Amino acid sequence: MTRLLLTAALAAMAIASPAVAAPAAVTAPTRFSVTIVGAGPDVILIPGLSSPRAVWAATAERLKATHRVHLVQVKGFGEPAGPNASGPVLAPFVADLAAYISANQIVRPAVVGHSMGGLAALMLAADHPGLPGKILVVDALPFIGPLFGAPSVTAIRPQADQMRAMLIANAAKVTPDFAAPDCPATLPAPAAPRGTMTNSGVGTCLVRYGAMASDLRVVAQAMHDDMVTDLGPKLGAIKVSVTMLYPQDDRLLSAEAAAKIYGDAYAGLPAAKLVRIPGSYHFIMQDQPALFATALDAFLK
Repeated sequence: MTRLLLTAALAAMAIASPAVAAPAAVTAPTRFSVTIVGAGPDVILIPGLSSPRAVWAATAERLKATHRVHLVQVKGFGEPAGPNASGPVLAPFVADLAAYISANQIVRPAVVGHSMGGLAALMLAADHPGLPGKILVVDALPFIGPLFGAPSVTAIRPQADQMRAMLIANAAKVTPDFAAPDCPATLPAPAAPRGTMTNSGVGTCLVRYGAMASDLRVVAQAMHDDMVTDLGPKLGAIKVSVTMLYPQDDRLLSAEAAAKIYGDAYAGLPAAKLVRIPGSYHFIMQDQPALFATALDAFLK
């Protein structure tokens, strides 16, 4: 039942490669772990809520021949919670990511974030100008409130509080399973996708694994942080290039409706390049891997 609650919460908000040695860090990350593969210009990949770094496995495998890829994993999503077990998660994670970039002398990396990871990437660009070189947001909004019918943080906070309390109440009853996921890319797509998260077989597998491998305490707080964060007033402070990929599938939303939702959300950042990925649900990189790869390559040029 608890896993069903987590899946419902996720829907509402809607590697195995040998690591190369990282440069010696002055400040090691505490809120996340990182695996580094490949060599070349730096790319940082940030998963979303309740997602392990495995959601970027295929992307990292493809990029490692030409880029040094930093696969981030928020502690509590696929590994023990550590300091994320209590208190805020999102803002401390962004601060820790900024410290990691600075301490390791990573010069203007391309930062790619999915869902909550996309919001984190925008926060990094707004609050730490000069650190990221450019930002690719994969289906994230500067403020999620309108999807809940809430025009402001004040309006959405009671619902965010209630959802957090629901998950925390169940956290002690569930032990996360951190075993590595087994989600081959050849899994067939479901005939009738459930929810709004993914319409692909591998995406369905990874979403299920993420739910099983997440500490509900971290999920509860990170979801709350996401819901009550309104980055709209800070969008104008973002000076780096921002590309935003948004999904669209006729089974969920028309192309016109999707364009309005995301266009309105990013009105405060008119220079942002919004790119529709048709035939996709929330997990674009799993649902439409070829289109995602093309869009990512264009962004990295």
